[in-house]
Amino acid sequence: MCGGGNVPCAVVPNANDDIQPTPPAPPAKEQLNTAQRRAVSELLRVSPVADDLARRFQEAGFRLALVGGSVRDALLGRLGNDLDFTTDARPEDVLRIVRPWADAVWEVGIAFGTVGCQKKAREEDGTRTFQIEVTTYRSEAYDRTSRKPEVSYGDSVEEDLVRRDFTVNAMAVALPEKHFIDPHGGLEDLARRILRTPGAPEASFSDDPLRMMRAARFAAQLDFAVADDVLHAMKAMAGRLGIVSAERVRDELNKLLLSPRPVKGVRLLVETGLADQVLPEIPALRLERDEHHRHKDVYEHSLTVLKQAIDLEESGGPDLTLRLAALLHDIGKPRTRRFESDGRVSFHHHEVVGAKMTKKRMTALKYPNDLVKDVSRLVELHLRFHGYGTGEWTDSAVRRYVRDAGPLLTRLHKLTRSDCTTRNRRKASALSRAYDGLEERIARLQEQEELDAIRPDLDGNEIMSVLGVKPGPVVGKAYKHLLELRLEHGPMEHDDAVAALKEWWTAQS
Repeated sequence: MCGGGNVPCAVVPNANDDIQPTPPAPPAKEQLNTAQRRAVSELLRVSPVADDLARRFQEAGFRLALVGGSVRDALLGRLGNDLDFTTDARPEDVLRIVRPWADAVWEVGIAFGTVGCQKKAREEDGTRTFQIEVTTYRSEAYDRTSRKPEVSYGDSVEEDLVRRDFTVNAMAVALPEKHFIDPHGGLEDLARRILRTPGAPEASFSDDPLRMMRAARFAAQLDFAVADDVLHAMKAMAGRLGIVSAERVRDELNKLLLSPRPVKGVRLLVETGLADQVLPEIPALRLERDEHHRHKDVYEHSLTVLKQAIDLEESGGPDLTLRLAALLHDIGKPRTRRFESDGRVSFHHHEVVGAKMTKKRMTALKYPNDLVKDVSRLVELHLRFHGYGTGEWTDSAVRRYVRDAGPLLTRLHKLTRSDCTTRNRRKASALSRAYDGLEERIARLQEQEELDAIRPDLDGNEIMSVLGVKPGPVVGKAYKHLLELRLEHGPMEHDDAVAALKEWWTAQS
């Protein structure tokens, strides 16, 4: 049975998810020209705001350039409303220039030379709001035992660009003249869809080890390959990630998981050893195979479940809770693996163990308590459907399924369906029909009984009135008893509920 306590389901590997570190052939000159024309077109779209700001810096005697991810996205034809600029102006000068111009200004990043602001611009089809960051040219000196860089200001845009993480993020466009600045071949790398560092990757990753995770994240976001020397450095230096704060690692992991191709990013984390530092439970899923106990690769199964869960996401956008639950749902299997006397491999109660492991790992990564609770609960419940068998659950069992899932019911539906990765089409079809039947039963009962808000037929005040007691533990016990009756038998008439309560109270005496 798919996802059950024994052998995990077979998977069909997807070649599109394989990491391809070898760079593709160099791009033709026409490709580069096309990219530049696309960038100019994108810049013209935001030029009223960008040019206006650049003129203000120019009038004050300073230079301004669009930089980093904004230039990369412009070249890809996907420049949004978040604009990053760099300048030779010091932060106090930047504040003096932007305060009269912007609709709002914030200084949370000023210690690192960054001033943020918001600017609304009227257009033919309405008003656009731009989120803008202006950062003084930087030349960072790192204490390589520290989690934070020591910031010093640079004197040129070229000096600023060399400290950037990857060449595709080390380009700038000087404004308002729109002069393209690309000292490290970022445009060509963008056309080749390859991630390289401006300098030696070992030096870059030693300065800021989080850049290794960014490589995996950009590979997942942009569907880029990683250059061979970068991949080698990531493997050699994965242990350096240990000096990075849990919060920064978590935020980078979230960006990777919320990207269009998180499976590609996860594969890269595992291949390089970074996952051993961040999510060691994931590489541990690559269970050994042997000639006597041929069980399937839980790692590949989990990546397939993640992909299938993403396919079930709705128009609201990426669902971090669902994606984390899909990736982590089987992490309890290595700890619960047993070789049975008949040659089978079992993973009894791996969902319970996995829920505890999920809570521990997510807490270590400083995830919010509510998210930890939800993901752990989904991991704990992901096998519950497999007790449904041939669809012979009682209404009571269906009610308990809904009650236990609570507000996570929709996500549990998606996770359970995603957990079927069998190659056997007949089995997959039967499981799908069984789950369709369960969802139909839930829908009918919800319509009849308001399952989303299952409560006893008497509330606390009514319980105290019937029993003649004051608030205390006995009220909670009575409430729990009536809830069990409600789950077992469905709604009761008021008089029947009162009689049942009195019967229970008599038995307590």
